[in-house]
Formats: sequence, structure tokens, C-alpha cells
Amino acid sequence: MFLLLSAAIAPGLALFSYFYLRNQMATEPRKTLLQTFIFGALITFPLMFIQYVLREEGAFSNPYLGDVLVASGLEEFFKWLVIFLLIFRHVEFDDPYDGILYGASVSLGFATVENVLYLLSFGIDTAFIRALLPVSSHALFGVVMGYYFGKSKFQKNDKEIEYLLLSILIPFVLHLIYNSILTFKGYWVILIAPFMLYLWWTALRKVKLAHQHLVQHLYEQKHN
Repeated sequence: MFLLLSAAIAPGLALFSYFYLRNQMATEPRKTLLQTFIFGALITFPLMFIQYVLREEGAFSNPYLGDVLVASGLEEFFKWLVIFLLIFRHVEFDDPYDGILYGASVSLGFATVENVLYLLSFGIDTAFIRALLPVSSHALFGVVMGYYFGKSKFQKNDKEIEYLLLSILIPFVLHLIYNSILTFKGYWVILIAPFMLYLWWTALRKVKLAHQHLVQHLYEQKHN
């Protein structure tokens, strides 16, 4: 059991540590990040319940609608809601890169609990592929989401609402593409590899841009 739990939790911690350590300009309070991670973990259970009810009630005659479209939308919306309601106006969300950390934190909280439940059901044999795909993809969706939250809060160009919309729309579209690829049985592996490379490239580019915004933000603070 210890080995299984370690295998389930380790990918999320490793990915979060990676994005946390990339922030060399400032240190975000660990307590707030931990709280965000916990909230991300807690939303797993209402999400699972809603999806179970929809499935049992036969709310969608087309499996694609329920398993891909609705699942992608619900997961990204709940993660977005946690950041918007609990973090976006928080005093400790005080620089553009913080969005990256909070987005990754809430997403990895959700992904970690989901991963634990999955490995408990299907065994440790799936741990490696789970780390490569579901856990890392959730982290990267969260990075993109957090990037646009940071833009919304700190970009001084009257586009707060536009960036807020992008903070949920773009992760949803990426998640939708990811889930859609997994429905192509037989050759999904051929499609998922380039998509994951693109997802990593996109997320790392957002991280780089967030660093640039952070440097500019600190410069403006220093000279104002």
C-alpha cells in the first residue's frame, strides 16, 4: 500500500516542485500553496459524484458528450472556480508568476487524488503511464490557466475580463483535445505524443513569459 501511494503521489509533487523552483525571483508562501493543493484535492469528490450521476441518469446519449466534452468542462471549471473565488483577490497573489504556481497547485491536488483512486482500483502497473499523461497534463493545463489569471490581475491594459475568460477557455480546449485523442482506440498513442510535446512547449513558454512579466512588475514596483 505504501509503495502504491508513493507511486500515486510522487508525480504530482515532482511536477509542482519543478514549477516552484523555477520561480527564482520570489518565494510564494507555502501555506497558501498547500491550501490551494488541498482545495484542488477536495474538488475531486464532487466532480466524481456529478459525473457518476450524469452517467447513471443517462444524461447524454452520445458518449463523447459525457466522457469528453462535459468531463473536460467540469474539471477545468471547478479548478478555475477555486482560483477565482479563493486566490485571485488574495493578498498573497502579488506577482504574475504566482498564477502559474496556484494553477499548478490546484490542478495537481485534483490530479493526485484522482491518481491515488485510479491506482487503488487498477494497480501500480499503470503508474508510469499515469504520471506521463493524466498527472502531467493536468499540471500543464493548470500552468496555462494560472498564466492567464496572472495576466488578468497584473496586466495594465483594461483586459481583465478577456484574460479571465482565456484562463478557463484555453485550458478547456486543451483538455478537450487531450480527452478526444484518448477516444481514438488503436492509434491514440501516435496522436498523444505530439500533443503532449506541444502541451509542454506551450506551458514552458507561459512560464517564461510569466517570468518576464514578473521582472517588469518588480521593476515598476521599485521605481514607483
